[in-house]
Order: sequence, then C-alpha cells, then structure tokens
Amino acid sequence: MNTNHREGIGVQTEAAILVGVRLPGSRMDFHDPLGELRALAQTAGASVVGELMQNRDAPSGRTYIGKGKVEELVAMTAELAARVVIFDNELSPSQIQELEKELKVKVIDRSELILDIFANRATTREAQLQVEIAQLEYTAPRLRAMWSHLGQVTGGAPVGVGTRGPGEQQLEIDRRIVSRKLVALRRELEEFQVRKSREVELRKSEHFTVGIVGYTNAGKSTLFNTLTAGGAFAADKLFATLMTRVERWNVGGANAVLLSDTVGFIRDLPHHLVASFRATLEDAIHAHALLIVLDASDREAPQQLETVREVLDEVGASTQPRLLLLNKMDRIAGLPFEERESLRTAEEWQAREPGAIAISAATGAGLDELRARVLALVTGGVRRRTLEVPISSARLIDTIEKRCEVIERRYGEQTVELVVEIGDRQIEALLPMGEPFLVDGSDPRPKRAAWGGGPKRRAPHLTDVDEDPSGDGA
Repeated sequence: MNTNHREGIGVQTEAAILVGVRLPGSRMDFHDPLGELRALAQTAGASVVGELMQNRDAPSGRTYIGKGKVEELVAMTAELAARVVIFDNELSPSQIQELEKELKVKVIDRSELILDIFANRATTREAQLQVEIAQLEYTAPRLRAMWSHLGQVTGGAPVGVGTRGPGEQQLEIDRRIVSRKLVALRRELEEFQVRKSREVELRKSEHFTVGIVGYTNAGKSTLFNTLTAGGAFAADKLFATLMTRVERWNVGGANAVLLSDTVGFIRDLPHHLVASFRATLEDAIHAHALLIVLDASDREAPQQLETVREVLDEVGASTQPRLLLLNKMDRIAGLPFEERESLRTAEEWQAREPGAIAISAATGAGLDELRARVLALVTGGVRRRTLEVPISSARLIDTIEKRCEVIERRYGEQTVELVVEIGDRQIEALLPMGEPFLVDGSDPRPKRAAWGGGPKRRAPHLTDVDEDPSGDGA
C-alpha cells in the first residue's frame, strides 16, 4: 500500500486546513493570526476549509504541535475531507513525515507554500531558474522525509555477476541528481545575473535611479503605474509582481529618473528565495534612492515596515536614502470604527517616522509632494553657480536651460556664462555628455593622477580638455 501522500507541493484547488503555532516573540497578527497564511493559500489556489491555532512555549520535536492537537487535527481533516494541511511555521523533514503518517494527507509548511506561489507566477526564464533553484535547495535536505521510493535499487540480489553487495540507495542517487542539477542551474542563472548587473550599472551611471520596495500587496505596482503609465500588472493579491519593471518618471521640468517596480517582501520569507531573487532585487540594491510603500490601512503595518527594512539590510540595500510612503490612507475613512481605532493616523506615523509622506497611489493624493522630494534628491543641494560653456556646445546649453533655472546669461567671444540654480547631482548628470564646461571657474570632472604617481593634472581650458596645453605632461 502506498503511504506517500505527496505528488508535489502544489495546492491548486485542494481543500486545505491551516495550522499555526504562536511561539514567544511571534509576529503573528494578534487579532487574525492566520490572516496572512489564509491570503497565501488563496493566492496559491487552495480552498481553505478549516483553521487550527495553538499557543506553545516551544514546538514539539516530533510533530511541532502537541499530541492532543494532532488528534484534533486528524478528526478535523477527516470531517472536512481536506487534502492538504498547511502550517504557518517552518517544519523539519521528520516533522513533515510524522504528520503525514498521522493525518494521511499532504502536509506543507509556509516556505513550501510561498515557493509554490512563486513557481506558478514565474514567467521569464530568469524567474523560473530562481524558483527552481530555491525549490531544489529547500527540497534536497528533505528527500528522505518527503518521498517513499528512496529504498535500495541496485545490488543486494544475486541475479548476476556484479550485482551483489549492499547496492546504492535511491536517496543517494536522487541527492546526486539534485546536486548536479543545482550546479547547472546556478551556472545558467549566473549568466543572467552578470548581464543584469551590467544593465543596472549602466542605468545608474547614465540616470538617477529610484526603486519601489515594500511588503507584498502594499500598492507598489499601482503607484508605479500612476507615476509612469508603465503598465505593470497590479492586483489585490500577494506577489502580483515577481520581476522588476523599469520605466522613465518625469519628476519636474526636464529632470527624469528611472523608476523600478520590484517583488514584494513578506514575513519569514524563505532564505532560499532571498538568495535566489537577489538578481530580481538588483535594481533596488543599486538604486540611488528607495521608496518604501506601506499599506497604512493594514493593522500589521508596523510589523510589515520592520520586515521590509530587515530584507533590505539583508540584500545589501542599506546605504541609499529611503522615503517612507504611507499608502492607502484614503481607505481608512471607510473602515469600521473599531478597525480605524487600531490604526495610526498620518500624524502619528510622521511623528514616529519623520519625513514620511501620506499618499494614495489610486487617487494620486500626496504624489506632488513625493515628486518634489525626489526632485530634491535628483538635484542634490541646489545653489547659485556660474557655468562657463563653449558657445559651440548647443546641446549642453539646451540641457542646462531645460533642467535648471537660468538667472543670467553673459556672452563672450567663444563661451557663454550661465548663472543658474543647480545642484551637485545635476552637475554630475551633465558630465556623461562629454562636453567641456567649468563650474565657478573650476573643472567639475574628478581629478586624475598622472602616470607613475606624479602630480595631478591641472584643470584644462575649455578649448583643450583632453591634453595638457603646455605639452610638457606636467
């Protein structure tokens, strides 16, 4: 009789029972502890027919939940004709095996459920590679507990010369296959990552880049579409966006940034996925600035903000400026009184998080302030300066006049002096154009040392920017 209840980890259309164990220090919602797991299960396509909660000081080593709860879960599974039991906690391989033996149905944990959702949403080859690697990394140490066919498959029976002996376990064969498969997948993914890193670095060198990050279903893609008309998929479900989308966003005048929409974060995200999706988050990691979108109408907003910051620190996106956006503020007024009472007002948020901006990605409220704040980051400390530009550099002069406020123009025989309000970052953005100009009489380009550690080259004349006019190499 086959006692294996697993043919995969998918839960599409299956009747599911949700189980959660609240341990000391748990981040579960006090009012609805299984709310996020329920949303995940429904996103994966499961039909939730029952829920079970237990408070424990520590998980049971054998079945994670207590013996009495196991008996209760057995009865519930039979009564509700459930086909799968989903735990909000991460289970060990032996715990999965013991629970499946008792319940006679498939048992999966939170990590497997998230992996299943990602697998169903992955549409590009890069995303599929990342998901497959994460699944194999998660499954490999659980092979013995997850499958029933891992017995002896060669040798051990005297049916011919060379077939005697203890033989090789199917488990060993499967582990070797998984190991080889992981090597091949990582090599292929590395090629994608190298190419993606080059693209991101090129974008960053040529443009000011801004990444939208936040908890899953916080409204990131809606904000992205409102700011850019970029057409990113937006839906009221978890993990609606898995791959980064990049579009141009005009923040004022001729100043534009490249805005990227990224995958949403979630509490207790499997570390395999954090590692595998690092390339997906490459735009956020290397962005000049980050917009953290927070669903302010969610009771769990403070915990979600903490999760987002932890993930950003984990992937290395910890040095750039961050703007906190309090999204969906317009929804709060329509909530029942008891729900509104548990939420922070915009003023309370801003007192705790100075600089936070209350917005609505759906209605556009607060987006003018957001544009002004990002424009200030793009320009980088605007002050009055004099730019001296060759009259022949028409493209550079046109760019300066479009992006800056010109106070005065003074024309000479070969150059024009433009007295402008300009910031440091705006000056840096002019350098890749390759046209020579001076800022308050000095060359804005980084000084380069001469070969052999000699003295630095002096600022060149506008008419001779690539060679030392004296010709002596000094």
